[in-house]
Amino acid sequence: MALPPQDERTLPAVVLQDVDQRPLEHALAELQSLIDQHGHVIVVCSQAAPASVERRLHTVRALLETDRIALFRPPLPPLGLAVLARQLRQLASCDLGPGVLASAGRLLTHYIHAGALLGSVARLDHVPVGLKSHARSWMPGSQFGVVAHPVPQLVRIGPEAALDGPEFGTWLLVARGQLPADWVAGTLAPSWRVQGLRETPLPAESPGWWGTGRLTEFCAYLPDLSVLYQLVTSVRQSTCHWCGIDVIGDRCVFCSATPPVYDTGKDTRGDAAPGHRGDGALGHRRDPALGHRRERRALTR
Repeated sequence: MALPPQDERTLPAVVLQDVDQRPLEHALAELQSLIDQHGHVIVVCSQAAPASVERRLHTVRALLETDRIALFRPPLPPLGLAVLARQLRQLASCDLGPGVLASAGRLLTHYIHAGALLGSVARLDHVPVGLKSHARSWMPGSQFGVVAHPVPQLVRIGPEAALDGPEFGTWLLVARGQLPADWVAGTLAPSWRVQGLRETPLPAESPGWWGTGRLTEFCAYLPDLSVLYQLVTSVRQSTCHWCGIDVIGDRCVFCSATPPVYDTGKDTRGDAAPGHRGDGALGHRRDPALGHRRERRALTR
């Protein structure tokens, strides 16, 4: 699901339709065209998508023999994933390198609070459901407030029902399904002190992800580009020792390489040996063409 632009700077999204059902050569041509046009491609894929989609994406990436495709499947419900993809589209208009932009997805995931109002939790697999809540879900008229990310929560809707929300200013995006959104707009939004509320159509994957069509999905998020940019640029950047791209975090999102572990040169007494720096693993970066390097990780699973 591609959400409409948040502002005039938000770049458009490219939706890969039926990537696992079309002929392989069509998917190869589409991804190659995107690489030729943009240089790098960040694929944000829902965990609600069939496993065949992920296999096809890894196959395409391997056949193209490229380190310029980043595959990202964060543990977010469909609406939360759509919000994250739009945030990356917002940041794509800034002066961020492709590695930093792709790495930002992991960082921004922590600031998304995603959940739903459900009419049943009998088939909910992504949030722990106790036997008592499971039994109550069969009672007519029962409703449950659920947060799937960042910390799972589940409450039965009643006068005292409450869900812990973000401790910073957010907007709330609401996607109405086959359940009225009165509790979300009238109770949840004020308790989370959201700065604004917007509505959007329900993602097609949402009923399958939540285990019921009787739902209203919601997501609290940071809407301002300036705040997103400050969050990303405040994190220390490093250069991947394998492909040379700038990233944030401990693993390159394009080639999957992790920082190499160098010999600190310490002798048996624990002191640094002559001619070696004891902090070489922290401060030294070796050119991939020189010396020993770790075995490159496979592109496919």
